[in-house]
Amino acid sequence: MTAHGFFVTGTDTGVGKSLVSAALLHAYASLGYRVVGMKPVAAGANQIDGVWCNEDVEQLRAASNVIAEGTADLTEIAAWVNPYLLRTPVAPHIAADYQGVSIELPRIRDAYEHLAAVADVVVVEGAGGFKVPLSPTRDSADLARHLGLPIILVVGMRLGCLNHALLTAEAIAARGLKLAGWVANRLDPEMQAYDENLIALSMRLPGPLLAELPHAELPDAHAMSALFVPKKLAVLLV
Repeated sequence: MTAHGFFVTGTDTGVGKSLVSAALLHAYASLGYRVVGMKPVAAGANQIDGVWCNEDVEQLRAASNVIAEGTADLTEIAAWVNPYLLRTPVAPHIAADYQGVSIELPRIRDAYEHLAAVADVVVVEGAGGFKVPLSPTRDSADLARHLGLPIILVVGMRLGCLNHALLTAEAIAARGLKLAGWVANRLDPEMQAYDENLIALSMRLPGPLLAELPHAELPDAHAMSALFVPKKLAVLLV
């Protein structure tokens, strides 16, 4: 089959993009697909046994069965999964400047195409929110448009989420991209009028609600994957 790809973005940083991306990988893997996650730009790394690693990238690798099965050379896949690993945990364009790195969209596109050649489903996790800068002239929205993938929006369910989600949806539409669906991630367990906010978003966002993730102190992507409805995931691949 032709590989399908999704670009996962969020209403802000820290809203659960990595959790949702990994959960999507687990969910599609459980349906029998070859899956791989991609984090084009990761800001924030620690050294483990002399190797620089990013927590989000490692979570995606753990959820990717293409890597586990050794479908392609592991060293090559590692470079494709995360073309830009920036060590400082700040906005990507600042971290890249600190490191003397220039983030190039064609390089990311090339890495994506390599992954799409060895997988059925590629889940691409963006950095920060939809329009976080990647360079003096480019941002994450430019990257999403360059890849041309349907968008899955992670909404951090807390006070202010309505405005953030609807503005992000407008920005996605303005780039000529499709909002394939959205995920409600309950960040604030004490959020007032949670159900009413969920209804308001369901009425206004152009894509379907793919899953509701409950608040969890230590969320587990594999467990959360069971909350995605298989029929809805299958529709996204049509």
